[in-house]
Amino acid sequence: MIVGIIDYGVGNLGSLAHSLQGHGEVRLLANPLDAIQADRLILPGVGNFSDCALRLHRTGWWSALLDAVLGRYQPLLGICVGMQLLCDLGHEGAEGSDDVGVSGLGLIRGEVRHLSSLGCELRIPHVGWNSIELPSGSTGLFQGIPNGTDFYFVHSYAFDVVDQEDIVATTNYGVLLPVAIRKGLVWGVQFHPEKSSKAGQIFLKNFVLTEVC
Repeated sequence: MIVGIIDYGVGNLGSLAHSLQGHGEVRLLANPLDAIQADRLILPGVGNFSDCALRLHRTGWWSALLDAVLGRYQPLLGICVGMQLLCDLGHEGAEGSDDVGVSGLGLIRGEVRHLSSLGCELRIPHVGWNSIELPSGSTGLFQGIPNGTDFYFVHSYAFDVVDQEDIVATTNYGVLLPVAIRKGLVWGVQFHPEKSSKAGQIFLKNFVLTEVC
C-alpha cells in the first residue's frame, strides 16, 4: 500500500509521515504527475484557506486531485485546512464587504466559515484537546476508537456542511461543529491525527489499511 502525502508547501509533512510509518510505504509527492503512484492520498493543510487554495492551483495539484478522486477513484483524506479545501466555498482570506468567498475543490458540499459566524462564543482559535462524538458509532475510519475520545485541534474556521449525512463526527466547542466528514472515497478531519497520540495513530492506520468506501 502506497500512501501519498501531497507536498504543496504547507502542512506538518514530517510528523504526518512519521505517524504513518509501519502502515505502508509513505511518499511525499511534490509533482502532481506522481499522484497516480499512490493507493491513498492525504491532503494536509495549515494556515490560511485562500493561501492554501492558491498554492494548490500554482503547483498543479488542484486539477491533479480532482482527476485522482473523480477520474481514478483514489481515496483522499483532507486534514485541517486540507479538510476545509474539500468544500464549495471558503471565507478565510476573502473577508470584507464584498466577500464572495474563495472556491474550494467542491468534493463535499458546504462552506468554511469563521467559528464566531457559526455561533461560537468561546475563545478563538480553538486550540487543544477536545472530545468527539460519533453518531453512527466507532465504525469506518473510527473503528477501534471509542466515542468521546479526545483529538487535538487548532482552527478558527469550520466546515458548515450542507448534507448532514456527510457528517461522521462532531465536537462541542460552544457550538456543535462537524470535525469528520465523508462523501464516498473522500474523507476530511478538522483535528490533527498526527498530533492526537494513540487515537490519531489508529485513525491513520484505518485510512491506510481498511476499506474507505
